[in-house]
Amino acid sequence: MESQKKTSQSANKTSASENDEEEECCANTSCEKNEQQKPSSPKQGDFSDPVYKEIAVANGTINRMNRDELRVKCAELKLDTRGVKDVLRKRLKSYYKKQKLMHSAAANGNTDTYFDYICVVDFEATCEENNPPDYLHEIIEFPMVLIDIHTLEIVDSFQEYVKPVVNPQLSEFCVKLTGITQKMVDEAETFHQVLKRAVSWLQEKELGTKYKYTFLTDGSWDMGKFLHTQCKLSSIRYPQFARKWINIRKSYRNFYKVPRTQTKLICMLENLGMQYDGRPHCGLDDSRNIARIAIHMLKDGSQLRVNECLHSGEPRSVPISAPIEGAPAPQTPKKRD
Repeated sequence: MESQKKTSQSANKTSASENDEEEECCANTSCEKNEQQKPSSPKQGDFSDPVYKEIAVANGTINRMNRDELRVKCAELKLDTRGVKDVLRKRLKSYYKKQKLMHSAAANGNTDTYFDYICVVDFEATCEENNPPDYLHEIIEFPMVLIDIHTLEIVDSFQEYVKPVVNPQLSEFCVKLTGITQKMVDEAETFHQVLKRAVSWLQEKELGTKYKYTFLTDGSWDMGKFLHTQCKLSSIRYPQFARKWINIRKSYRNFYKVPRTQTKLICMLENLGMQYDGRPHCGLDDSRNIARIAIHMLKDGSQLRVNECLHSGEPRSVPISAPIEGAPAPQTPKKRD
């Protein structure tokens, strides 16, 4: 989806004025640029706790290690030994911090993991090689990949192609980029029908009812642009369950302390010692590879908290002071009045 997002940068943004279903997701708070997560703490931010002295000592030792020593230590702890020196160092620090905080939290009776599942989404949409400013992107592939937070495994996936209506004929560029043929979309159903089945799939998993969950995307465009635009084109109210999500690029950048240029999908995989598995720009394969990065980050100690929301029709950062909450139970899509 990256090339589609890049070629869409010049597209006009949708109007900020919406109907009442476009309510602000950050009511009474100001959306902030700083998405860094506050560290979990046995005393809610009281860094005088002795556990932090132990963490500081461990960090000092890790900082003095060379790459070979870092790899040996990772191997001893049965951690992934792939990645550049900074990633290995971060992995070890996160491991020790997580272990010490978990032990301290257990002593205080607090061992809760907030989410049970993370649902990765990476839409594919109609596109031209040089999109005009008023080009309307229609979703043509709807994939989802479900991560079990407790086992740190991909446990299920969903994929359907979607028939575009405004631009029913795919461009040669789009076909070559995504691998989605004209026959695939011609035989598919419209977005409204596909969204209904996607919702049924989420409901079958008991997400939002029995289990806490949230969505995760590679950037802001999937929810903030593609889904928002598609719902307007299909005269569907934007689903409440998709109003907040984890932008893994922001999470990755903040967790590993890397520049924005190092947060493209291929870069994130390579920096973690992995290679892309599958066909680039296939929505399902992209989603699976994004899920692999998310799992790697969770193993390295990242919390992966919600950091973006749809605010007055635009993607915005969620304030770090906002309460942590999962997505609501998915409901059957409703038509706009």
